Amino acid sequence: MLRVKNFCLRLPHNVIQSLNPSKRPESTRTHKPDVKIAASSIIMSFITASLQERTALLSIIQAAGWPIWPLLLCSVLALALIIERLYQLQTDKVIPPQTLALALDAMRRSLPPEAFAIQLDKMGMLGPVLASGLRCLQRDAKASEEDIKSSMEMAGRLAGRQLERYLTTLGTIASAAPLLGLLGTVIGMIEIFSAHTAGDSQPAQMAYGISVALYNTAFGLIVAIPALMFWRYFRSLVDNHLLSMEVASEQFARQLSQLHR
Repeated sequence: MLRVKNFCLRLPHNVIQSLNPSKRPESTRTHKPDVKIAASSIIMSFITASLQERTALLSIIQAAGWPIWPLLLCSVLALALIIERLYQLQTDKVIPPQTLALALDAMRRSLPPEAFAIQLDKMGMLGPVLASGLRCLQRDAKASEEDIKSSMEMAGRLAGRQLERYLTTLGTIASAAPLLGLLGTVIGMIEIFSAHTAGDSQPAQMAYGISVALYNTAFGLIVAIPALMFWRYFRSLVDNHLLSMEVASEQFARQLSQLHR
């Protein structure tokens, strides 16, 4: 004990203070209230920034006038359709991997039962097309190759209709948005000319007409350009899926006809 006491007496004064929490300087202590104040200030600044952004957006909508409301509706609808088509037109959902290989492997020995056709119905868009040809042969063992192909072609048309769903609406939005923007431009020009008369000139109304014309023109293009780009992309994607489904159906129909023989 004496050795420990003598060792502690030899320690510098600042080291002893650091070992004793009650004697630490104020600068080295943790100030929890300061942390809370800093966090609350960050939250308040974030809320203030978001409110300012909302205020700026509302001021733009107010300056654009009533013609911008149809454009806002078109933008929301186009965004919803784009997200839906991006999800539904995935290759794994349209043509699941190994679908054709599984169907061809099941027909190598004999005609598969109805349970296998039900399983094919659950395999994307390609599965029901293949199942229609299989059911045609199951219903009539003497069905010709033309009967099998016609049955699969009918199912392929239905699948193509499902793939092209909402693309017409998206193309209509891409075509109508610039026209709606042009309508807002014309309305803004009417406001400008009505504000400037022979006897009197109203600068505030002229400025409002200019803002209506410019905002609607810009917003119409903002809505139309992405809608047109995604429409062209989806059309190309649907064409590629239909071609792949047609090739797979042709191979499956040929295998069915060989099994029929």
